Amino acid sequence: MKISTVREFRDRATGFLRSKDPVLVTRRGKLAGVFFPSPEATLPLELKRELFGMLSRSIAAQIKRRGLSEEQLIADFERWRKERRAPRRRR
Repeated sequence: MKISTVREFRDRATGFLRSKDPVLVTRRGKLAGVFFPSPEATLPLELKRELFGMLSRSIAAQIKRRGLSEEQLIADFERWRKERRAPRRRR
């Protein structure tokens, strides 16, 4: 697995896209994202668990910080899904 800053990832994106190694992308020393270049590539189960845990904790912290409830999140998602499915009118 490679580690890259956002700027380095942007500047070397073509090379990262050709690579088969996942890339942890950091911004100011903190995890900004994870790039998986190929759906065929498999990650070790332990890494998948660790990433899932990190992402889950991050999402939970954001929800708590914003003071949202599960019902609010579900309602917001349903609203978004209905808007996405609604036919768009041409002007």
